Amino acid sequence: MDVRPAAAAHRPIRIGRRYRDEHDVTLHLGDRLNLLRQVPEGTARLVVTSPPYNIGKSYERAVTLDEYLEGQAETLREGVRVLARNGSLCWQVGNHIGRDGEVVPLDLLLYPLCRQLGLILRNRIVWHFEHGLHCSKRFSGRYETILWFARSRDHIFHLDPVRVPQKYPGKKKYKGQDAGAYSCHPLGKNPGDVWILPNVKHNHCEKTLHPCQFPVELIERLVLALTDPGDLVIDPYMGVGSALCAAVRHGRRAAGADVVRAYVQHARERVRAAWQGTLRIRPMSRPIYRPPANLAIAQPPRAP
Repeated sequence: MDVRPAAAAHRPIRIGRRYRDEHDVTLHLGDRLNLLRQVPEGTARLVVTSPPYNIGKSYERAVTLDEYLEGQAETLREGVRVLARNGSLCWQVGNHIGRDGEVVPLDLLLYPLCRQLGLILRNRIVWHFEHGLHCSKRFSGRYETILWFARSRDHIFHLDPVRVPQKYPGKKKYKGQDAGAYSCHPLGKNPGDVWILPNVKHNHCEKTLHPCQFPVELIERLVLALTDPGDLVIDPYMGVGSALCAAVRHGRRAAGADVVRAYVQHARERVRAAWQGTLRIRPMSRPIYRPPANLAIAQPPRAP
């Protein structure tokens, strides 16, 4: 299925470095606040991002936790300012690991900041994946969370485009006047608030130079559920532009910022490919790979 905007077949994509309403995509090389302050109030339908976790990655400067939260509060304030009254804000975060090895769940610290801004928490979505860093002194982390906040109670929500296959598609009603009729929704079931999606590791078809890239399908689900065609989607910490690609693939406008020039250049290539329908992604419809039950893996003998 071709999910590109209809205009993609007739004209090249319009990409700008500063925000303009007429741009299909804005790619800002610089601080996220510089981009957000270019956007008029109430313009965006969805602000979605995965900010740095303050763990000393190459693209961030590690600061105290208080300083980190102060910076996040600045971003959130601007994010809410540009958000439409029926828009949504989604913050995808993991854990901050303190110097003493303490695990600090960032969503617990960010929740009160969002409530102070008048946002309403609609879901705390758990994203579960099965690959990652192997820990030796604690259980390995295999999930992150997405805090979905709405700005008001009349927010946009489309369930049908993101339904998933029923667990028991042949289940029927066994009593009443509809006995014998199928009891499942014909388009599939609600995906719930635990999403099992592969993370982007070295063998993922979407892998780029970014060390902490999230999959396009994760954002596609949010774009389809929380926006309409033509709406503006903003990612203040865009990395290599996965959120922008998800927006472009489904006929939405997009804007993002990053301070790393190589990431912005790569994002430009990816959104062009998304516009043209040539971007390699893992499709939303693909089931999670499960090894065959009869697959025997020889384990080396344990040392005494």
